[in-house]
Amino acid sequence: MNEKNFDYLKDQVKYTGFGEALEGELRQNIEQQQATFSLKHDAFYGDDKVSAELNFRKSDQTDLYFFNSYKVNLQKEGKPESLEQTFYINKGSNITLKEAYNLMEGRAVNKDLTNREGETYNAWVQLDFKDADANGNFRQKHYHENYGYDIDAVISKHPIKELDNPSHKEDLLNSLKKGNRQSATFLKDGQEVKQYIEASPQFKTLTIYDANHKRLDTRQAKEQEQSQAQGKDQKHEAKKTQSAAEDDGPGEQQEKKQRRKKQSL
Repeated sequence: MNEKNFDYLKDQVKYTGFGEALEGELRQNIEQQQATFSLKHDAFYGDDKVSAELNFRKSDQTDLYFFNSYKVNLQKEGKPESLEQTFYINKGSNITLKEAYNLMEGRAVNKDLTNREGETYNAWVQLDFKDADANGNFRQKHYHENYGYDIDAVISKHPIKELDNPSHKEDLLNSLKKGNRQSATFLKDGQEVKQYIEASPQFKTLTIYDANHKRLDTRQAKEQEQSQAQGKDQKHEAKKTQSAAEDDGPGEQQEKKQRRKKQSL
């Protein structure tokens, strides 16, 4: 058995989100020199069950094996029907199992991808549930950098407490880029309110949910955004006024007071 090939596949499986539990089965199948084989893996996200089948194939010319794809079956609690999607393994940044789940939930994931020329580019990826190929696989919609969706700028429009801490802000951004529905602390009328947010590159905004995961309508989300913008403007103006007063020396401040006194006479 080619140990280097095994180590490469072992790491590839691990970092695609399947952990180390499949190492024994992987080694056993490679040692048997089968032309193709599959490994099965189950995971739970909340009450949702995700069953994955990892597909491997041996090269026709060498003793090397390749991890080609994995098929995901998503079974949501209380729903008789399930959803299936196959994700292909590429040379670049692969879709992890958790990201696959998020995509199948309808959310978008930010990835560094590689085109046919081998060039790397960044894009938000989302499944188009209205468009499937001949094999029943949903096609992917890509929102490239030039599409103009800046997640950092978008979340900055909202009164989110975590944005005041650089480390918490970075964690929040990274979670959104992985396609998670992430909890965030919104500041409303001096109170802290827990809500959930998702990246929405197609509409260049955030999708916001309340503490019970009920989606807020567009009007409510827009009101939050406008309220935050007004608060920032008021804070900015107050800071400018204070800064202008501090820039004036004692003589200038006295002179301004005298001018205002004359104008009032």
